[in-house]
Amino acid sequence: MTTTEQRGRTALVTGATAGIGRAVALHLAASGIDVIAHGRDPERGAQLVKEITEDGGTARFVTADLTKTEEVRALAEEAGEIDILVNNAGIYAFTNTPDTTAESFDRQFAVNTRAPFLLVAALASGMAARGHGSIVNITSTAATSPAPIGSAYGASKAAVELLTRSWATEFGARGVRVNGVSPGPVRTAGTTAMLGDDVEMLGRANLRERIGEPDEIARVVGFLVDSDSSYINGTVIVANGGEPSALPA
Repeated sequence: MTTTEQRGRTALVTGATAGIGRAVALHLAASGIDVIAHGRDPERGAQLVKEITEDGGTARFVTADLTKTEEVRALAEEAGEIDILVNNAGIYAFTNTPDTTAESFDRQFAVNTRAPFLLVAALASGMAARGHGSIVNITSTAATSPAPIGSAYGASKAAVELLTRSWATEFGARGVRVNGVSPGPVRTAGTTAMLGDDVEMLGRANLRERIGEPDEIARVVGFLVDSDSSYINGTVIVANGGEPSALPA
């Protein structure tokens, strides 16, 4: 629902053409925020922009390869003055350490960690100069839940959680809030492609006993960029359905 507060604000959402990023872009646009949707697939980007504009919102698509420093910087320049940055784009390779190549390790850190760092470096100072802004980093429960596979992915997301707190310290006093959302298993094209019909198994271990939906994460992001969360800064909100250890003794 469009709100007076959100109208006229601009958000850059990375990885906006699928999964959580797409849900975030749709949710922000529906609230009245102008969306700059980043992705690598022009066809999916055009479809997203069409869906947003047909629903009365405003959006444009930009493409960039986040593994390339110069393209990330060009993305920031093209975005210009923004009020909201959602670092959502991410890649993963759930392999064990011996089977994780140096190229795979570098690629995961380039997209998951370095790209958000470069975007914040390019855009947060402008937000601070204008006295307001919100940055939301999409991390993962893999950042805090060690597993026998996917260590490089988990490490890249753990780094983002540390950066979230660092940036909140660096920019918070100048009006820029920086927070994160750490999703548990979410039903996306990626998880479905990886697990097929077994995708529902991902959610059976949490207290909701189900997998999450992208829109559920998008609504958390929407809260974090809204003035209703004005006193929340440097926090990573875990949205994983609840861990079994949270049960009372």
